[in-house]
Amino acid sequence: MDTKELLKKVRKIEIKTKRLSNHIFGGEYHSTFKGRGMTFSEVRQYQFGDDIRAIDWNVTARYNEPYIKVFEEERELTMMLMVDVSGSELFGTATQFKKDTVTEIAATLAFSAIQNNDKVGLILFSDQIELFIPPKKGKSHVLRIIRELIEFQPKSKRTNIDEALKFLSSVLKKKAIVFMLSDFVDENYERTLKIVGNKHDLTGIRIYDKFDEEIPNLGMVPMVDNETQEIRLVNTSSRAVRTKYKANALRLKDNFETSFKKSGLGTINVRADESYVKKLLSYFKNKA
Repeated sequence: MDTKELLKKVRKIEIKTKRLSNHIFGGEYHSTFKGRGMTFSEVRQYQFGDDIRAIDWNVTARYNEPYIKVFEEERELTMMLMVDVSGSELFGTATQFKKDTVTEIAATLAFSAIQNNDKVGLILFSDQIELFIPPKKGKSHVLRIIRELIEFQPKSKRTNIDEALKFLSSVLKKKAIVFMLSDFVDENYERTLKIVGNKHDLTGIRIYDKFDEEIPNLGMVPMVDNETQEIRLVNTSSRAVRTKYKANALRLKDNFETSFKKSGLGTINVRADESYVKKLLSYFKNKA
């Protein structure tokens, strides 16, 4: 992708996702993810209805009329986006690839964070850490994240969620808001997930294609495993083959949901050809 085309695509995603974060998600994000506490802001004259417990008695005595202390929420939160860039994310059979939906959701979350003056960082992972961008504030930083999401070429096509979670623990010492975006075609990450979930506010966002879960009857079809690049002839007209395919997909989905639930963590399921707006809004409102 040349620079002109890349900038055009970044701008298109910025316009769409920034509008969503400004008008829909910014407020929901703020109310869902609270700051670390309250910090002193100023004193002002007491007004009817104010909490008398907030009266500053020293200032009140000095001016011979009641004054109260005003506190503001101390935010300074950090959001970390963990994005699966393995081969299976390039699969898509409808309006767009799973990767495109992942990019839009990540951009919307990032703009919601900087709108609330929070830091945003990025971890791109496969079965290794492909890229780490430390958390920072600002629009230009978010635009860099979007550029990486669009054009980054991973070294590996495989997935290892456990390794990604271990890396997160090693680089983030303070509690953070973490969104992991993947199709979660992986297993054996439950133990590390629980450890990370005890420290960070982690949400798993599963992005999938409709044919990830159910294969149509198309006869003998050559299929490529996006993670191993192995090509196989699959008899999709066989009911047994289709049943086994669906059962494996549902097992992975159940593993994802059960693992997060056991760790007390939230999950969102988004189909790539459907709107993610309602799913995210509903999740934020229920979490608040």
